[in-house]
Amino acid sequence: MEDRRNLILAILLTGLVLFGWPYVADYFFPQPQPTAEQIAAREKAANGATNAAGAASDINAINSDNAPQKIISVAKALQGNPRVKIDTPKLSGSINLEGAKFDDILLLAHRTKLAKDSPKVRLFAPSGTEDAYYARFAWVGNGVVLPDNKSVWNTSAAVLTPRSPVTLDWSNPQGQKFEIILTIDDDYMINVTQKFTNNIASNSAASAETETATDTNEDTQTTQAESTTSIAAAAVSIAPIGILNRATAPEDQGFWNVHVGPMGVFSEADDDSSYIADYDYGYDDVEEEADGIDFTTKGGWLGFTDKYWLSALIPDQNTKTRAKFTAPNGNYQTIMVRETQDQVATGASIEHKSSLFAGAKEVEILDQYTDELGIPKLDLAIDWGWFRVIEKFFFKILNTFFGWFDNFGFAIIGLTIVVRGLMFPIAQKQFASMAQMRAIQPKMKKIQERFKDDKQKQQQEIMKLYKDEKANPLAGCLPILIQIPIFFALYKLLLVSIEMRHQPFILWIKDLSVQDPLTPVNLFGLLPFTPPEFLTIGILPIIIGLSLWGMQRLNPQPMDEIQKQIFGLMPWFLVFVMAPFAAGLQLYWAVSNILTIAQQKWLYSRHPQLKEQMAKDAEAKAAEKAKKAAE
Repeated sequence: MEDRRNLILAILLTGLVLFGWPYVADYFFPQPQPTAEQIAAREKAANGATNAAGAASDINAINSDNAPQKIISVAKALQGNPRVKIDTPKLSGSINLEGAKFDDILLLAHRTKLAKDSPKVRLFAPSGTEDAYYARFAWVGNGVVLPDNKSVWNTSAAVLTPRSPVTLDWSNPQGQKFEIILTIDDDYMINVTQKFTNNIASNSAASAETETATDTNEDTQTTQAESTTSIAAAAVSIAPIGILNRATAPEDQGFWNVHVGPMGVFSEADDDSSYIADYDYGYDDVEEEADGIDFTTKGGWLGFTDKYWLSALIPDQNTKTRAKFTAPNGNYQTIMVRETQDQVATGASIEHKSSLFAGAKEVEILDQYTDELGIPKLDLAIDWGWFRVIEKFFFKILNTFFGWFDNFGFAIIGLTIVVRGLMFPIAQKQFASMAQMRAIQPKMKKIQERFKDDKQKQQQEIMKLYKDEKANPLAGCLPILIQIPIFFALYKLLLVSIEMRHQPFILWIKDLSVQDPLTPVNLFGLLPFTPPEFLTIGILPIIIGLSLWGMQRLNPQPMDEIQKQIFGLMPWFLVFVMAPFAAGLQLYWAVSNILTIAQQKWLYSRHPQLKEQMAKDAEAKAAEKAKKAAE
């Protein structure tokens, strides 16, 4: 049938795009791997604060770390400085008191590999390590000595937990005090309050230094002490900043339909509550912009999004903020700065609140932060794409079934049954159209034979036949149009959903987020070799091919022999197309095909005239084949 062939063609083209583009992109646009020298150089810009003159809107007013002499291990880096431990149900790690850096965060609910003893996923790593990645909160300002990335902070407690906040403090020689007050929840949100007190009561420190000076430099020391007193006694301009620093891009940045890299959500107007999620920039785009990429926003957020993980700086949602993506010396950074500086008088204090998200992109948690905490569109850190409404609807169904069955594979089967059930009325109309087209097929064949030398007249007569018989060859297109976004939405959901990562089904399928590993190419693992990826044809893709072949056998066959041969090969070609896809998607398509075959058989029982016509067609083809053989 024509619409069934259109469906197969549409699915084929969709599979080719989904499957083929990553290989085309890798071949023509390969991502260069950094050299050891480049990795070392990327630590050069590591986010110190500055004393430079200028407004807080000068987002470039940030010092840089020196490039490390050599790359060190994470274990060695963690031994170097005093730290505050992080201990929550989902996070562990520590805060480096040198520079007040969040540079050691492990995700306790997620492992790097499927094996139960594989390491936990490390999100943040200390400066000087190969994949250095961290956040810090600091200040820019005028007339004040600021803490930098080498300043060692004091701490009020040794451990940060959801029930025990921690305050970090540091005072400059003038007695001005900086505080970072930290709280953390049970998931992935760290709340940060940056407080500055312009306290001049500690000028005795400068006086004491002056008194201990020797007679030979007494005049110089007196001048310095007077300068220090002058700075401390005056009002200062100051503003908070937040910085995310990443030495290397992630390995999984090659997804053409899933954004990986710098991203943010920015307001469309200063006083507007409308926000836009910006997926426009990748790591290479930031590298190409020598001055970085600047934004101005009221609220919103910005950070780095990986396929499954997210780190995001979240400013006060009522504050106008300057934001920036930049890559000094190849070291990727996102920076947020309060646009206007506070004028802090002597003896006064100011404080500003912000947050840091550091964790997994779990759908319900991101939705909760968006809805309950009012963080605009944090849920769009997951790049849902065009069919977000369908995908999130599917996710709710999947998550409900997963709660019932405690097995993601059975949840996918449940979703497949729901989808086929919702489409059943449409399928009935499609089948009725197919029956009508099948009934007039003998007449169409006679027209084709009668006007085989006049294609224009042939088309005119066929259109007249459609009109006389009130048949519509396009009536079956609606189900096709519906199935394409459904298929793509499910593909995208299973691709971006961390909830399916490392989830088993039954028997040999240990991870539904990767391709079916069991293949007859190596006799299902009996031969001691791993075939190339394009030859790893799993059991589920083979079931897909067999079921598509079965569906073809139930449908009208093309009258043209060349078309018949092409469409006869399609199920087996699609086996290779589907082989690299996630086993979860393969499971959906295999079950959907089996349900479709059962549905078609039931509908055939409701339309016996169509079954009789199919039998007559089969007899006619057999007779024609026998005649040709006899000739």
